[in-house]
Amino acid sequence: MQETFSLRRKEVVEIQPLVQEIRERWPALFLKDEICMEFFRISNVDLLGKFNASLDKYTTPLLKLYRKRTDAFGEEMKSLLDKLDEQVSDITTHRKKTALEGLPLFLRENPASLLNMCLDTDALSCSTKGVKIGILSVVEDDVATVTSLPTVINIAIVLEEAIVLEDIKDLPSAFAYLFGLLYALNMEYPKELKYSFEVIQKVFMDLGGTCSSRVQSLKSKLC
Repeated sequence: MQETFSLRRKEVVEIQPLVQEIRERWPALFLKDEICMEFFRISNVDLLGKFNASLDKYTTPLLKLYRKRTDAFGEEMKSLLDKLDEQVSDITTHRKKTALEGLPLFLRENPASLLNMCLDTDALSCSTKGVKIGILSVVEDDVATVTSLPTVINIAIVLEEAIVLEDIKDLPSAFAYLFGLLYALNMEYPKELKYSFEVIQKVFMDLGGTCSSRVQSLKSKLC
């Protein structure tokens, strides 16, 4: 993959082929390790290392901001924080997950266009239809469950209505791999989530130029 990087990058940027065409031509590009390596070739940044370090750094400040202004963001933010408060195990992972899920809400964007959920008894084709860029959580179909959060049995990344990566261990990792894939495939951020992805790019990953006023405002609150 290193030897073909220049050719691949030229095709991806100039021709802008469909994701399916890239998968057929370079299937290895959609492996977890290769996503990280391709991202490093492009940016000279360690994808998972940098993302996880930044998430560790910003999770507590983000959650404090969410709690401070819960009433301003409606029932969805309140529900998100209430579910976090109910957790009794693996608290660190739940905190990071909530920090990421709350980011679009705080930035006045709609996370529903990115974060999707389906039952393990559902047809995946129905859950991926119409999804250009998304993270799909497959949960156990257990009508008897009394927990506030369903049991997640698979997390996958959807691009252009197809699952391109699955068996991801948690939502934070899915965010990182998705960001890496968008870079590798030269895909534009979803317009309805442009500020959320700008935060990941410019605040979390320290890539790019000047922040928009909305993202700069958030960044100043995190310092």
